[in-house]
Amino acid sequence: MLKVNEIFYSIQGEGTSAGLPCVFVRLTYCNLRCTYCDTEYAFYDGKDMEISEIIAEVKKYQCNLVEITGGEPLMQMDECLFLMKQFCEEGFEVLLETGGSLSIKEIDQRVKIIMDLKCPSSGMVKKNLYENINYLKSTDELKFVIGNREDYDWALDVIKKYQLINKCEILFSVVFGKLEPVQLVNWILEDKLNVRFQLQVHKFIWHPETKGV
Repeated sequence: MLKVNEIFYSIQGEGTSAGLPCVFVRLTYCNLRCTYCDTEYAFYDGKDMEISEIIAEVKKYQCNLVEITGGEPLMQMDECLFLMKQFCEEGFEVLLETGGSLSIKEIDQRVKIIMDLKCPSSGMVKKNLYENINYLKSTDELKFVIGNREDYDWALDVIKKYQLINKCEILFSVVFGKLEPVQLVNWILEDKLNVRFQLQVHKFIWHPETKGV
């Protein structure tokens, strides 16, 4: 049994799968309180669903790409791990969006992990579980959400310290409405930094506060 905030069909807005149709399973609860959070409605609200119910609902959309997100999906660790395994067994391509404060060690190797490392402006930098870096696969994605120059410099230090460039795909995005995308792009180009700049595409297609997209 999992507490599910919403299940919806949309376009993947971020990462290397951006632009592809995707079914999102948003789980309830989060242990973080980032200053820029855009899914506070998932902190508490949701309904209890059996794993078989969730999979049946996702199948209705006839889409092979599914993302488990939140909130923080790993707050419901055991059930979430089993859900992802079952999706993999059913032949789905499975993405997991996680905030990086809870262990990813036991996640099925078939799942593509999209993990944040929280920058200083999030207010949650002390929650980063750096040992998770050891469990990232080359096919996984590590995301830095940049709100200002301090965040950018902090991210550079972390990338250097943990030798991340060749570890997995590195994503840089802006805190929406706080940092102009062109500024971050200029910093990346000035430093000849081999990372992938990304926008939250869904916030340009729909109103930034629209739910279920």
